[in-house]
Amino acid sequence: MRLIAGPCQHESLSQSLEIAREGMRVATLFGMKYFFKASYDKANRTHISGKRGLGLEQTMLDFATMKQELPGLKILTDVHEIGQIDAIKDFVDVIQIPAFLCRQTDLIKAAVDTGKIVNIKKGQFLAPWDVGGILSKTEGAEEVWITERGTSFGYNNLVVDFCGIRYMLDNYDVPIVFDATHSTQKPSASGNASGGNRAYAHHLAKSAAAMGVKNFFLEVHPDPDNAPSDGPNMVYLHDLERIMYEVECHIDPC
Repeated sequence: MRLIAGPCQHESLSQSLEIAREGMRVATLFGMKYFFKASYDKANRTHISGKRGLGLEQTMLDFATMKQELPGLKILTDVHEIGQIDAIKDFVDVIQIPAFLCRQTDLIKAAVDTGKIVNIKKGQFLAPWDVGGILSKTEGAEEVWITERGTSFGYNNLVVDFCGIRYMLDNYDVPIVFDATHSTQKPSASGNASGGNRAYAHHLAKSAAAMGVKNFFLEVHPDPDNAPSDGPNMVYLHDLERIMYEVECHIDPC
């Protein structure tokens, strides 16, 4: 079982250390492997005014410090261009391919060639059976995960197809991860910011657990209402333990 948890973007060393410490504690409590998640650059913001993060160089320096401060910490971050892969590969344990780029053959193959774990977010525009095409590009990978983050349903809306999740569990011999917070996202009609409702995240996570999922992705933050991105769908850091307790009860009924 895996828990991937962290802020949408890396905002500061102190904040990321706070989140990683709590994430490690909660994951250990429930017998899960923990991976801290944060982005150095939110390059796929809808609007030019969207805050993008501290940048690659500063974030990698902070990641190195975090690994010194928290022995055993595993870190996941996403890439948007092939050239970024060499710059991050010595600082992270998992390279994530964003949902909008999940069909980019050369980007996937470059990530696989690092020998790192590769987490591929399933695009909002893909059917569960389309994932086979993505996996055909990962031959020789050390380990590949597929993360479900909801499917586009009309304009500015996402739905979660739990039968589709079961299909992926039954048909792909790779870990399937459920992203409980991005699945609550509601893209803004204005394009200035993403909306969402974090109150649904734990319900979706419990439903995924009941369907057989054992790996979970949640964006967490000490103060999500004031986060620079994805605040409405991020859950409060202090709620992480409670959410994972509820999830565990559905994986192994209490």
